[in-house]
Amino acid sequence: MNADDFPTPDVDVESVDPETLKDRIDAGEDVMLLDARMQSDYEEWHIDGENVTSINVPYFEFLEDDIDEDVLAKVPDDREVTVLCAKGGASEFVAGTLAEHGYDVNHLEDGMNGWASIYEAVEVERYDGAGTLLQYQRPSSGCLGYLLYDDGEAAIIDPLRAFTDRYLDDADDLGVGLKYALDTHVHADHISGVRDLDDEDVEGIIPEAAVDRGVTYADELTTAADGDTFQVGDATIEAVYTPGHTTGMTSYLVDDSLLATGDGLFVESVARPDLEEGDEGAPEAASMLYESLQERVLTLPDDTLIGGAHFSDAAEPADDGTYTAPVGELVAEMDALTMDEDEFVDLILSDMPPRPANYEDIIATNLGQNAVGDEEAFTLELGPNNCAASQDSLAGD
Repeated sequence: MNADDFPTPDVDVESVDPETLKDRIDAGEDVMLLDARMQSDYEEWHIDGENVTSINVPYFEFLEDDIDEDVLAKVPDDREVTVLCAKGGASEFVAGTLAEHGYDVNHLEDGMNGWASIYEAVEVERYDGAGTLLQYQRPSSGCLGYLLYDDGEAAIIDPLRAFTDRYLDDADDLGVGLKYALDTHVHADHISGVRDLDDEDVEGIIPEAAVDRGVTYADELTTAADGDTFQVGDATIEAVYTPGHTTGMTSYLVDDSLLATGDGLFVESVARPDLEEGDEGAPEAASMLYESLQERVLTLPDDTLIGGAHFSDAAEPADDGTYTAPVGELVAEMDALTMDEDEFVDLILSDMPPRPANYEDIIATNLGQNAVGDEEAFTLELGPNNCAASQDSLAGD
């Protein structure tokens, strides 16, 4: 049933916007969610948290005139319940039905699409290079990006197409001009915003080493080779070639203070190596990743911050609220970073999570081989990112 086809409830149903719901979760409130999507959609991704209780009761169970008492019994009647769905139509209907039965309910405005539209900017307080560094965080998928600005200029690393206007607006609000938009690699979990920003007179930059994968628009953008530098005010961004997750993976060292590692190293895990060449090419990619980490990343000073392009539920934010950590801290806490190569390769190949949803279509879109509109692009990237190896066996005790 289309969301527009659901009847309007006979009772008024209060809605809660996604930002307010997130604020409640972040504040540690006990939140009860009833997710009315299909079970398969729920199992793929849903809102979770230590103080979140989530149950899945698909909307169709509420369509009968006489709802089965067993269905109602699944829903707590002693606390407020927030109902959600994909876009907001089914949840309003379900919430209205429950309200008619005396439940204390509201529903999430715009559903999981609204949740996926949350995008927050948090300052990286331990960054000590020139200018200011912000980390963008998308809680629905764990995507991270970085905005550096200094002396009237700015650069965005790993921008998302869905938030192109947001970057431009933020730059305007900060009184700076967005000079560069840089991708660390050909992403497999979200649609890149580099080309869209390039269309807005921002210089788009992609790794030179990624072009051979079949990038169709390389001649239209700037390519970054290992050691290339880009000036943003008094700050310098240096390209550091770190293949492994992909053959073109390139990290960016931001004024010798933070290494934006893309999907190479995260604060809770390392990259998965199978999204470019599949299972067959994964062992070679894992060895390549090991060399990149040992020779290009872990050789940096211990206080150099690491900031990946993603965070998972297993990640713990730093005191400033960002998902960043010093190199020395990660080495001390992550067993995978102190193993020899054979152990490392065996470990990360042993327990990889499911591949990101729609990853083949997303890769093709980011290569320029597949053209999609904004709405389709947004839909393609809904869900968890799954670009890291499993966290279960990587961290130390």
